[in-house]
Amino acid sequence: MIDYYKILGVKQTASGAEIKSAYRKLARQRHPDVNHDSEGATRDFTVLSKAYQILSDPQERAYYDEQLTAQRIRGYSILASDNPHARRARNLAVQAKWDRVVDQVLERDRVDNRERQRAVFTTVSLFLSTFFVAMIRPQLWQVFNQLGRAIVLTLFVIGVWHLGTRLREYFAHYTYIPKPIQDSIIREHKIPEQPFTRFSASTFLLVGWALSVGIGLYIGWHTQDFFNDLTGLFHPRGVVQSNVLGYTSTALLVPDLVVYPPIAVLIVDGLHALTSRID
Repeated sequence: MIDYYKILGVKQTASGAEIKSAYRKLARQRHPDVNHDSEGATRDFTVLSKAYQILSDPQERAYYDEQLTAQRIRGYSILASDNPHARRARNLAVQAKWDRVVDQVLERDRVDNRERQRAVFTTVSLFLSTFFVAMIRPQLWQVFNQLGRAIVLTLFVIGVWHLGTRLREYFAHYTYIPKPIQDSIIREHKIPEQPFTRFSASTFLLVGWALSVGIGLYIGWHTQDFFNDLTGLFHPRGVVQSNVLGYTSTALLVPDLVVYPPIAVLIVDGLHALTSRID
């Protein structure tokens, strides 16, 4: 706010006569005609006239004094004023604040949903890949040449690193370690933010993996003839016979269960990340 009392050179307690006298004196000094119509004199005279217009009207002066006092006490802010423009500014500020809060909530929900989707995709792809490997028993290692085996080993190493990193992130984000009973009795019990305990999550992964292997073996055993015919399409007859003579099906299954599921998780998570970025 412009201090109109300072412009006129009077105190805030000045009477109407003192304000009028000060204005006439300054008007004669700063009138544009006296100052050869200079731009600075015109601007000063305009401010001087505005000051006299406000302070000479009792109602306008009372409202101006109220705002000037509020400025000196709290520091100037348009949001502290009661005029219509200030009220509109307050409403806009409040609306903008709530918009930011809503945007933050929506963004946090979006991030949480994306993290849950990643966890679901990783877990489901691990279980499904284990199930299909146990059911089909592909035995692809004997088909690959040196280059193919090198690619599979490279993907396996990357897949193990990827799977371990993801599981560590999910355990840190969704699980917690319960406090000892003695500590929970002495201190106030607080409900953890994570929904699962570390033990329950580990049990779920182990049981899910074991069920995937068991169900896959059971279905594969009942459909053995079909998958043997399907395997014959990918393997030369001589290779299949040598494998049957040299290895048992169980011995061949163990490396497959170790190698292929991490690769499948890596591929599925990569495709999911790509589609999420496109979305």
